[in-house]
Amino acid sequence: MRLIALLAFAIALLFPVRVSAEDGYDLWLRYRALEAGQQDRIRPHATALVSEESDPTIDRIAAELGTALGAMLGAPPPARRDAPAGAIVFGTPKSPRIAALGLPLGKLGREGYLIRSVAIDGKPVTVIAGNTSIGALYGAFRFIRLIQLGEPIDRLDIADRPRLDLRLLNHWDNLDRHVERGYAGQSIWDWQKLPGFADPRYTDYARANASIGINGTVLNNVNSNADILTEPFLKKVAKLADIFRPYGIRVYLSARFSAPIEIGGLKTADPLDPEVAAWWKAKADEIYRHVPDFGGFLVKANSEGQPGPQDYGRSHAEGANMLAAAVRPHGGVVMWRAFVYANENPDDRAKQAYSEFQPLDGTFADNVIVQVKNGPIDFQPREPFHPLFGAMPKTPLMMEFQITKEYLGFATHLVYLGGLWEEVLRADTHRPRAGTTVADVLDTPVRAGAPTGIAGVANIGNDRNWSGSQFDQANWYAFGRLAWNPDESGHAIAADWSRMTWGDDPALTSAITGMMLRSHQAVVDYMTPLGLNHLMATGHHYGPGPWVDDLPRRDWNPTYFHDADAAGIGFDRTRTGSNAVAQYAAPVARRFGSLATVGDDYLLWFHHVPWDHRMASGRTLWDELVVRYDRGVAEVAAMQQAWAALAPKIDARRHREVSDFLAIQREEAKWWRDACIAYFGSIAKRPLPAGHAAPPHDLQYYKAIRHPYAPGN
Repeated sequence: MRLIALLAFAIALLFPVRVSAEDGYDLWLRYRALEAGQQDRIRPHATALVSEESDPTIDRIAAELGTALGAMLGAPPPARRDAPAGAIVFGTPKSPRIAALGLPLGKLGREGYLIRSVAIDGKPVTVIAGNTSIGALYGAFRFIRLIQLGEPIDRLDIADRPRLDLRLLNHWDNLDRHVERGYAGQSIWDWQKLPGFADPRYTDYARANASIGINGTVLNNVNSNADILTEPFLKKVAKLADIFRPYGIRVYLSARFSAPIEIGGLKTADPLDPEVAAWWKAKADEIYRHVPDFGGFLVKANSEGQPGPQDYGRSHAEGANMLAAAVRPHGGVVMWRAFVYANENPDDRAKQAYSEFQPLDGTFADNVIVQVKNGPIDFQPREPFHPLFGAMPKTPLMMEFQITKEYLGFATHLVYLGGLWEEVLRADTHRPRAGTTVADVLDTPVRAGAPTGIAGVANIGNDRNWSGSQFDQANWYAFGRLAWNPDESGHAIAADWSRMTWGDDPALTSAITGMMLRSHQAVVDYMTPLGLNHLMATGHHYGPGPWVDDLPRRDWNPTYFHDADAAGIGFDRTRTGSNAVAQYAAPVARRFGSLATVGDDYLLWFHHVPWDHRMASGRTLWDELVVRYDRGVAEVAAMQQAWAALAPKIDARRHREVSDFLAIQREEAKWWRDACIAYFGSIAKRPLPAGHAAPPHDLQYYKAIRHPYAPGN
């Protein structure tokens, strides 16, 4: 009876469902009552919840299944010791019932799961099983998703496991709760109240991440503050770790390389100094006393003024390996970021990460994984894949995507990133051979037991809707799905998110998914068409600033990146320029290096092109540039119209918020269009193509616009 009582308590923990207005808080875990016919189809396969185990994760499975099924069916299935027909039996081989089934769990690892329709004692039941309770938890969320999406559950045989080991959110959250490049309010971590008070929101954060397979979170900004490693903060970190642990989420910390000086009292942070290594070992031991399953460190070093091993004449590998030795006895990893650029002006900033890291291939410790941004500059609206992918075959590499939209209109612009990430993951590196995609590089261990991984810079804050806007939730969701399986379709993910978030009406799903899938190209068109990049205003990165040329570093200025002059526009990265194309495999270099094969998407990224160059469309480059800017604005107007037509199908509060944000987006898209055409037109000195209006103001008007208090700075 004790097991039944525990199971019933777990179900009651989250049931009945929280009653609240539609404000986006529930995310994709928006469990709403199914229609009568759907309920009739599901009920025979959800007659009871049965488990013979009890641990914190098993209890969460019971609670989540009870919450979801109770909301969708009108009442939660009862907890039972026996397994009646239609029961949902969940757990691990520790359960005698599950062990007796002899399920093929061997190849699913510790996080994989199996969902299968079987018979127990001659009665049909559904089994959700994993080698660990965390695996079973992932299986339970998958089972719930099947019901949310209206999939049949009577003849199930699903086996799944994550393709990548580390599936992490990187929070750029500071200890004062300011979020760098965050557009959803303050940090959700209220360090002042921790550990004495833990906001219930932390549990909902863990639920949401577990539901999409995210298994780790870096709590603090990569521009880190060493205080996070002190005893008072480690107690706070431990409290969060305790909340996250039943959901399979490990905590990680961004480590400041100069911490031995700043909080340790040493005179140096030289990674080859024995005192420094001993200090980090002692600090790691202290962290693991507080958090026994601590994941490890994320490090930003020798980039944008952050301290690092190069301050002492040491390499990135020597710095990373010293930290790796400190956490190795505890099973920890070091994620060393490859986003670096030197203090001196380079010949091409896009080349620097490759130039610094590729020669170090094979010199990093076994528990170091190098974290590489998706492109060689900095999360621009569109970039070619980073040349390091495939170029370091002896070194584990993990992807770094940016979920928060630093360069994509902040929270108010509707920009679905699933397609952008899919574009990068499916890019052919041609290393070591044709057909080796970026996803293949990520999920193929460089040696047995080597870590694999992916990270996303979180867009989460303390706004009620979590991400600053309703549609930005989709990017958090898409990141989790692609982290679990990098070969998933961005289209399919968008459709699933739409159905679970907005409703199961096919017309609704079709319209919303269509908006989402077109949104990325739209923002590229009205911000950085044809391979342009880094055109934003200074500091806050809000709005256009292609004319900016007065910053102290040459490679901070947009004029450096577009290189527009009377002859043409674009950055020459071919053999006649910086030769950045040479960092790619030869077939990729040939494609990017030729005007005939580079394509429109990366044209001006790799080539300085005459204004009168004839494009595939038949238009000149100048005319094509104007057409693309106008096409982007027109697409936002089309999204407005599509959204307005959906008003009868969507709750008023969320519909109004999205409508308001689309209006902002259209206004700002036109601002981008007008300012960029005014500026580039002043250089190209060519008339606008027929049918395309001149900007309503002169160039000086746009240059005079200031936004000193834009968020995320």
